[in-house]
Amino acid sequence: MKIDHGIGEALAGLELEVVSCRMCPRLVNFRERVAREKSRRYIDWEYWGKPVPGFGDTRARLLIIGLAPAPHGGNRTGRVFTGDRTGDFLFRALYRAGFASQPISVSRNDGLRVERAYLTAAVKCAPPGNKPETREIANCSRFLGEELEIFRDAVAVLCLGHTAYRSTLKVLTAQSQLAKRIPKFRHGLELSLGNNVPRVFASYHPSPRNTQTGKLTERMFLSLIARIKRIVMEDS
Repeated sequence: MKIDHGIGEALAGLELEVVSCRMCPRLVNFRERVAREKSRRYIDWEYWGKPVPGFGDTRARLLIIGLAPAPHGGNRTGRVFTGDRTGDFLFRALYRAGFASQPISVSRNDGLRVERAYLTAAVKCAPPGNKPETREIANCSRFLGEELEIFRDAVAVLCLGHTAYRSTLKVLTAQSQLAKRIPKFRHGLELSLGNNVPRVFASYHPSPRNTQTGKLTERMFLSLIARIKRIVMEDS
């Protein structure tokens, strides 16, 4: 994989900022308590227990933005969408679409490579009940803003869930100084904000609550990924 060293350096600097952040006391207390107490299933793991930075291809033309790390997923493994059922669903789809080198994501050292995509979350710390508070989302928006600025040449952004969608649109409209009304979230939404701004897509979040109830099926998600892939490949 050819590395864009300018973007690589910017991401390395951002990762140091993210991992050292202690801005939200409630999230700091929760993520560290989970890392100490652990889950019986992962009792032998050394939990990450810190904010979780994004990861992916420095040549990314697609950004995938989720809600936040799971307490025993990203908060345990140190990588977004890794070590939980949400990640299992997501990476099966990304593998089938050619964006990932393997269909599973279990640890930071599992050999997974992501092609033409970068994955992150609107909130970098695991929140209690998977529900970050408004001020916590706002605190983390500066990191999301930096990621969107670093990948300003991206052509598509896929927002997984309502919180990721709202957070992303707020950052993009502010960065572009657009006074554009944000459409109501819905699965399959495709939104063009104008020239030099990536096209925004929305999906239901691939959490077990949605995938196990059939609200989001693999067929639905793969269809959306295929639409996005066409745009990414046209830009390649």
